[in-house]
Amino acid sequence: MTVTTTDLFATHEELLNSALRAITERGYWSAYPESPSPKVYGETAAADGKAAFTALLGKEFPLDQPADEWVAPEQSPFGIPLGVRYPRTSPDALIAAARAALPSWRDAGPRMRAGVCLEILARLHKRVFELANAVHATTGQAFVMAFQAGGPHALDRALEAVAYGYAEQTRQVGSVVWTKKADTLAKTYHLVPRGIGLVIGCNTFPTWNSWPGLFASLITGNPVLVKPHPGAVLPLAITVQVAREVLAEAGLDPNTVQLAVDSREAPIAKDLALRPEVRLIDFTGSTAFGDWLEDNARQAQVYTEKAGVNTVVIDSTADFAGMCRNLGFSLTLYSGQMCTTPQNLLIPAGGIETEAGHKSFDEVVDGIAGAVRAITADPAKAVEFTGAIVNGDVVDRIEAARKMGDVVLDSAELAHPAYAGAVVRTPMIVKVTDGYGSECFGPVTFAVPTESTADSIGIFRETVGEKGAITAAVYSTDESVLDAVEQAAMEVGVHLSANLTGGIFVNQSAAFSDFHASGANPAANAALTDGAFVASRFRIVQSRRPA
Repeated sequence: MTVTTTDLFATHEELLNSALRAITERGYWSAYPESPSPKVYGETAAADGKAAFTALLGKEFPLDQPADEWVAPEQSPFGIPLGVRYPRTSPDALIAAARAALPSWRDAGPRMRAGVCLEILARLHKRVFELANAVHATTGQAFVMAFQAGGPHALDRALEAVAYGYAEQTRQVGSVVWTKKADTLAKTYHLVPRGIGLVIGCNTFPTWNSWPGLFASLITGNPVLVKPHPGAVLPLAITVQVAREVLAEAGLDPNTVQLAVDSREAPIAKDLALRPEVRLIDFTGSTAFGDWLEDNARQAQVYTEKAGVNTVVIDSTADFAGMCRNLGFSLTLYSGQMCTTPQNLLIPAGGIETEAGHKSFDEVVDGIAGAVRAITADPAKAVEFTGAIVNGDVVDRIEAARKMGDVVLDSAELAHPAYAGAVVRTPMIVKVTDGYGSECFGPVTFAVPTESTADSIGIFRETVGEKGAITAAVYSTDESVLDAVEQAAMEVGVHLSANLTGGIFVNQSAAFSDFHASGANPAANAALTDGAFVASRFRIVQSRRPA
């Protein structure tokens, strides 16, 4: 089948216009239903997606890229035998093919590129259950979370990037006849992409964290190399497969998007990141490697999301049970393996005021611990929230945290009813007085007794200012406290949530309304998604001549 890029833009123009309105209005809007219900996606969608996923296991992944060798680097946190083999292409070949693809993709222009990008998203949406199974198997996320975060929510973030990119490129005319007295010039404004983009994926959220950068670079005219984490290749391999199919059908070079697979034993991320042809890098992962990219990949515009010290300031509450339930769920979701999960609970040593009277420090911590116990009491139900531990480093951090202070709630092993090989751990809460100033990624929370709420705010300002954070929260019935924490959050550049007690949680964000990360503190130098995330991926080069 062959389609034209004009047809693709017309097909998806209404969706694009809706997304363009959404990024300015900031109200609730989603283009892709988040419920995996058969009533939404059809009676056979789940079974068909599972079958498509299963058909990929133990085989060579069907991707039309040259292969120097075939590698199978993934190991499922659930113990699912994956065995998918991927073509490993040399960096030199990847770079050469991307350079050759750049002129045609650049010359396609914003409308054509938008049509192609939106068609890719549409086809990914059709394969959402297949993707959900791939995310579930490679990351350890429970299936519903893998479906939502790895499918509809990731698609929304990608669409958001396309909308911002299209808006930034079309905010002015492409040419003009300019007259000043006796002189008349014809001026043309060329949209020039930066160059080759490199997306370095993470193990925990391979689509949610990678698609925004991928589509931000594509919509602005840059070919992209997609380098998955060796532990979560399949979701991004499917992404690249779909992108190449759409590009080829539209008469464009499929090498505009390529898969760059490596292994833990033979990584290629540093090699690619230092290539002079690579001019854009999107990375989600450790602070150490993010800092290395920022310091060393000087030829590229580097967008990083790294580690942070997410903090909750607890001053008082009018709904103690609701606060405990909300925080307990936030700590339990995906075993704390989210960049947005709270880590430090700053609580006055003298306790807090609640609608049920004064609660001591220990009562506050016990209340939150009790909420976690309630969620994780039944292993069969608990694993649908905790998922599995993504790698052994997380288990090591749990063991190390156990020695840092008084363990209020210990992390326990759970047996997964469906996957005998799964490593499942419940959240841990440790009372500490020091050592909480750096990130401890995983199901570890530090309860910190402070001298007062004012002291808590000072600690919040100091730790987030030094180490960064993706999220922050405050609980208080005092407007002056809420204002003080909000002021501190602005100063250290972290998004703040106040008094969440219902069904919205601090570690969740909504595309088209919430910004993910701010780019204003050490945890991330960019936000998903705003104008700044896309505007520097292209430049305007002007030419003028007498009219």
